[in-house]
Formats: sequence, structure tokens, C-alpha cells
Amino acid sequence: MSKRVQSLVIADLSAFAKQLREQIAARDGAPGHVEMLNMLTRAAGFRNYQHFKAVHDDRPAAEPVDLQLVEKVSRHFDADGVLLRWPARNIQQPLCLWALWSRMEPGRDYSDRENTELLNAWAGFGDHALLRRAMVDMGYVTRTPDGRTYRRIEQKPPAELSALLKRIVPARA
Repeated sequence: MSKRVQSLVIADLSAFAKQLREQIAARDGAPGHVEMLNMLTRAAGFRNYQHFKAVHDDRPAAEPVDLQLVEKVSRHFDADGVLLRWPARNIQQPLCLWALWSRMEPGRDYSDRENTELLNAWAGFGDHALLRRAMVDMGYVTRTPDGRTYRRIEQKPPAELSALLKRIVPARA
């Protein structure tokens, strides 16, 4: 699990150093990792490291989500998460493809027939060739030179994908 980077802002460096020195002097030996985190955050004015993390978790995520785009793209899917129509707007097309990309198994090779069947199941407008070509052209899927095998390319999806999937993937009982 990746860790979120949290910045510690110190208003008065002199007071911080004095407080930290007092905490270290009161100990019998070197503090452990968690103890040191607690000392640093207490010297900066927090109760402990957990308090510091709780205060800073309210910050917005590093990558903002375009909720208007998510809303517009979600209108192209039905209640079962099937893509009903290909968006005319170029800005909406990649997010639709990301939704299809997310349904492919990582590391699995798909035959041309399997790929066609999946795309037809995930898109109700019957143009699997358009989707397959777009996924390859935009770098979401790779295919062998003879076109017989397809594989999802592993990469970090945009922040909007998670929000879109919450809207279009039907809840399982």
C-alpha cells in the first residue's frame, strides 16, 4: 500500500527544537520510529502522530477529480454498466475506454474472438471494431502484429475512473 506524503509545517523552529530536545532528554535511550514520529508531531503542536494524520487527511487528494466529466460520461452507460453509445465528444471517449479497460483481467491474453465477445457484451451499440481500435490506438491494450491476441497494458488510470465506476457498476447483493 502506498503511503501518502504529509508535510509538517513548523511555525516557530526555535520552539520546535526546544520542545523536541526536552522530549528526547526525558527518555532513557534512543526513541523508536513511532516514538520519534510522536515526538516530532508533539513538538509541532499536535497531541501525537495520529492526531497529526487526522488533521491532514482532510486535505484534497493530490489529483483532483473532474466530476462534471464523470457525470457526462456516466450518461453513456446503462444501469448494468453497459456502454450504450460512443460519445461524440473526444474528451469523453478516453474515460469510456478506461471503464472497459478496468474490466479486463491484468496479465491475461485475450484471443481476437474473446476480445470481440467481451466488447460486444460491454457495449450495446454493436461496434466492437471501433472500441478495439480506439483501445489499441490510445495505448490501453496491446495486440500482436497478426491481431490474434490482445492484452491490457498496465498503467495508472485517471482519478475520474474510480468515481465513474462507482456510478456505473451495478451494486452486487
